[in-house]
Amino acid sequence: MPHPTDRVRSAYRRIAGADRPEVWITLRPERETAAEAEALEGRLASGEDLPLAGTLLAVKDNIDVAGLPTTAGHPGYAYTPEASAPAVRRLVDAGAIVLGKTNLDQFATGLVGTRSPYGAVRNAFDPERVSGGSSSGSAVAVALGIADIALGTDTAGSGRVPAALHGLVGLKPTLGLVPSTGVVPAARPYDCVTVFSRGLAPARAALAVMAGPDAGDPFSRDWPADVRLAPRGAGRVAVPTAEGLAPLGGAERAAFRAAADVLGAAGTEVVEVDVAPLLEAARLLYEGALVAERHAAVGGFLAGHPEGADPTVAGIILAAGNLPAHALAADQHRLAAYRATARALLAGFDALLLPTTVGHPTLAEVAADPVGANSRLGTYTNFVNLLDMAAVAVPAGTADGRPFGVSVVTRAFEDQVALDLAADITGEERGEALPGPGAELAVFGAHLRGQPLHHQLTDAGARFVAEDATSADYRMVALPTSPPKPGLLRVAEGGASVRCEVWRISPAGLGAFLAGLPAPMSLGSVTLADGRAVVGFGCDPAAAEGAEDISRHGGWLAYLETLEG
Repeated sequence: MPHPTDRVRSAYRRIAGADRPEVWITLRPERETAAEAEALEGRLASGEDLPLAGTLLAVKDNIDVAGLPTTAGHPGYAYTPEASAPAVRRLVDAGAIVLGKTNLDQFATGLVGTRSPYGAVRNAFDPERVSGGSSSGSAVAVALGIADIALGTDTAGSGRVPAALHGLVGLKPTLGLVPSTGVVPAARPYDCVTVFSRGLAPARAALAVMAGPDAGDPFSRDWPADVRLAPRGAGRVAVPTAEGLAPLGGAERAAFRAAADVLGAAGTEVVEVDVAPLLEAARLLYEGALVAERHAAVGGFLAGHPEGADPTVAGIILAAGNLPAHALAADQHRLAAYRATARALLAGFDALLLPTTVGHPTLAEVAADPVGANSRLGTYTNFVNLLDMAAVAVPAGTADGRPFGVSVVTRAFEDQVALDLAADITGEERGEALPGPGAELAVFGAHLRGQPLHHQLTDAGARFVAEDATSADYRMVALPTSPPKPGLLRVAEGGASVRCEVWRISPAGLGAFLAGLPAPMSLGSVTLADGRAVVGFGCDPAAAEGAEDISRHGGWLAYLETLEG
């Protein structure tokens, strides 16, 4: 990667060449970011570990950046925070450089990118069409090659729809995984900080840095003890039936089926399901009383400051102030029922694959029908946060000559599963796992890939790390069990190095293994060849007495090959 200073200079040349002033609400002076980049180079030279060193970052202007005004798309709302939102601070601490604050649908209310007094944000590739919102400027900053990553927010699809319309990755994590402290709320229980990038790896790296609870956000959450770290084998994915794809045009349906076929060709089992209940739940966000959350967020301000308000945004938010409390309670009960339905619908599946959005309207079409055009774009996105799910939007070819995208949707905290399956669609490497709870587990026999108990690992959501070997301090014997298993023992002398596989597994998964471990097996510390200690399967020394010593073969699979011969 070029030096940070060179990257900053290049970004400002791109900004000048693009001539898209509507992308930015506040752009930092080049001299400031260049000085920051120069200081960053000094920190790198001193040996400081900065995983995102020189990454250029754009930030949606409803997320606080210290010293820069936050407007949320309304000039009269502006304030200048002393501290950055934790999501921004964590990225900057890891070496990212903030270029500026980006335009958005006012108060993050919209999926079109046109509802802003700072100007409609035009699509990066076709200026007659919308960019998608509400995180419009952030998506376009990445699509134009100015920023490496950009932060958006997503309540109804704002971190995914603009990604689909620009052929980008839109990573929408589990609610609360990235704290919303320092974010102007839209509908607080359903708001989420998201990442745009041109590939999965930068988005994954950003999420790895940003994730983690913050005391300032009561909705923030940490990884649970039973987090799944990988799909079950090649995965099992649900897709909509033909009826569920009815909102799409013919070219969009063909592009979606092609993306599903990519997963199928990779070995993933693809099964049609009825997604109608999910699409029904989606309508609760705007057509039901849940829109009262938007009035609770900024309704008081808009009522007192009508000047500068986008009329469509003000109409949606102010009307929500007339909703009775019993209507909100009733819709919250309906939402709980939809969540139960979704759990039942996706039981046994690793993920749900959906089109990200429907169509790509022109600016003129949105001007003629601002609410209808917006609603169509959210057909497949509005329900995700309502039902407490995670999603990764990725490019999936073109439809009618324009970018088309799909989204991998998973249960809460199965973000890594979504990232892995998304990588299978785009052809990228699955990459390293997100940081979270878990332990490395060395397996030596029946739990190895291709062996009879391997499914116990994948059922527990364990993730393959590497093939490895122990230090030369072990002995392996063949135990007379069903199915056959090796027994591993640490010895003071006469030992050997034994081949193994290392997997990462959640604390709950590891506990389940321990609770269900049959005699004479045990779990304990195993030293690998590089000196690292991991959890590993061993056996009771008494059970190994009289068993065949197979250490000379160097591992269980090599021993099995001698039996087959």
